[in-house]
Amino acid sequence: MEFHFSDHTLDVERRELRRGFDPVAIEPQVFDLLVHLLRNRDRVVSKDDLLAAIWGNRVVSESTLTSRINAARKAVGDNGEEQRLIRTIARKGFRFVGEVRAQTAGDVAPAAAAAGQSPEPRHALPLPDRPAIAVLPFTNMTDDPTQDYFSDGISEDIITALSKLRWFFVIARNSSFTYKGKSVHLKQIGEELGVGYVVEGSVRKVGERVRITTQLNDVATGSHIWAERYDRDLADVFAVQDEITEAIVAAIEPQLYAAENFRARRKPPDSMDAWDLVMRALSHYWRVTRQDNVVAQALLEKATALDPNYGQALGVLATSHTFSAHMGWEDKAMATPIAERAAAIAILADGEDPWAHHALGCVYLFARRFDDSLAEFETALRLNPNFSLAQGYHGLTLAYCGRWEEAARAAQRALRLSPRDPLAAIYCGIAAYAQYVGRNYEEAMRLAREGIRQRGDFVGAHRVLTAAAAMAGQNDVAKAALNELRRVQPNVSLDWIAKEMPIHQDSEREHYLEGFRRGGLG
Repeated sequence: MEFHFSDHTLDVERRELRRGFDPVAIEPQVFDLLVHLLRNRDRVVSKDDLLAAIWGNRVVSESTLTSRINAARKAVGDNGEEQRLIRTIARKGFRFVGEVRAQTAGDVAPAAAAAGQSPEPRHALPLPDRPAIAVLPFTNMTDDPTQDYFSDGISEDIITALSKLRWFFVIARNSSFTYKGKSVHLKQIGEELGVGYVVEGSVRKVGERVRITTQLNDVATGSHIWAERYDRDLADVFAVQDEITEAIVAAIEPQLYAAENFRARRKPPDSMDAWDLVMRALSHYWRVTRQDNVVAQALLEKATALDPNYGQALGVLATSHTFSAHMGWEDKAMATPIAERAAAIAILADGEDPWAHHALGCVYLFARRFDDSLAEFETALRLNPNFSLAQGYHGLTLAYCGRWEEAARAAQRALRLSPRDPLAAIYCGIAAYAQYVGRNYEEAMRLAREGIRQRGDFVGAHRVLTAAAAMAGQNDVAKAALNELRRVQPNVSLDWIAKEMPIHQDSEREHYLEGFRRGGLG
C-alpha cells in the first residue's frame, strides 16, 4: 500500500517515505505512527489508541508522545504551528487532515505516471544454495494483544533452533517479523526474502494450557508440506518447539535429518517465568530504540535474578549493553564492564549460547583485543551461522582490522540474512566503512546514504559519508554531511575519532582522520 499526500509518498511495504523522488529519513517508530494516522485518517485517533498501536500499551510519558508526533510532522514538512497535515484535536487526540490518495503497491505512483516513468520494480532475491526458510510471527489467538510477546517468543525460539543447522539458510527474525499482522501472499514473501519455504502458525494460551498450530508451506507451489496441532501444558512449550523444528527439518531435508539425527540443542531455563521475561525483553530489544533498550535491560535483569544460569538471558543482556554503547545511548566506559561480566557468566552457564559470544566479541572490540574479538564472533557464527547481528559485527571488526574485502562480504551476508531488518541501516554503515577502507569512496557514499535513509540517527553512516565525500573531492556533499554528523553527534572531533574508534592499524586510522580533515572537522 502507498499513500500519496502533499508532495510525499509513503510506501508501507517498503517502509519508505519519499518527498518527490528523494528519500526522507524517518525512525521506525515514527514511521509506524505516521502509517497509523494515515490508515485512520477518517477519524480522530486518541492517545490511548496510539499507545496501544505503537507502544503496545506500554506506559510512555506525554513528552515522548509529543516528540514522536513532532517528528512525524517534521518528516512530512509540517509543524506544530501550521498543522497542515497532522492536527491536534484538543483533549481528543490527533488526525491526519491532509488530502490523501491511497494505492495498492501494484499501481503506478502518480508522480511516476506524470513523469512518464514506471515505478521501480520489485526484484526477487535469488534463492541461496541451501534450503532457505522464513518463520513468520505466530498469530496470537487470544483476545489480549498484550500476549503478543508470547506467540512472538514461540516463533523466535523456532527461528533460533533452525538457525543452528548449517544446511539451512534461515531469514533473521527482524525481517520475517515485518509481515506481522499483514495478509501477504506466500509468493510475495518468497520473492522479498529470497526463500523457498515459509512457516506460519498460531498460539492460544489459556491458563496453564497452550495450543500451537503450525504449517510449513512450499512457496513455489503454494501448497502445505506439513501441518500439525499441539495441545499441551504450558510447561511443555519447549518440547513442542523442538518437535516443530524436527518436523520442519524432516519435511524439507529427510536425508540430512536421517544422517544427522537432529535434536534442537538448547538448555531450557529452569523457570518458565524467566523465559516469559526474556520474550518480553526481546519484543522491546528488536524495536531498536533507546527507550525500548532500557526496558529490555530491566526485564532481562529480572529474568537473571529468577534464573542466574539462564544463558540466553545473560547473553541478550550483555548484547543490549554493547549495542547501546555502539549507538551512543550508553556511556561505553559504564556499559562495557556490565556486558563483559554478563557475557562471561552466560558462557559459563551455557557455552553454546551465540548471544554471549557475540556480546563478548563486541566487548573485546571496544578493548582493541582484535584477535580475541574475531575469535568470539567466529564462535557465535559457528554456533548459529544465520545470526545476522554477529555477521554484521564480525564484518565491522574485520574492517577495523583492515580486512575490508572480507568485511564487505560479512556485511552483505548480514543484509541477505535479514533483508527487511530495522538493523539493516547498521549493516549498510558497516559495509560503507569497509568500502572506505578499500578506497572505494563512491560505493562507500552510496552505502552510507542507504544507511542514513533507513535510519537517520545512525551516526556511523554519517561519519563514513562525511569522510568518503571529502576523499572523493565532493566538497559540497562533505560539508552538508558534516553538518548532519554534528547534529546527530555533537561531540564529534578529530580527537574523539582518534581515541574512541577501535581502528587497528595506524595507517588506517590516519586515512580515516584525513577524510575528516578534508571535510572540515577540527
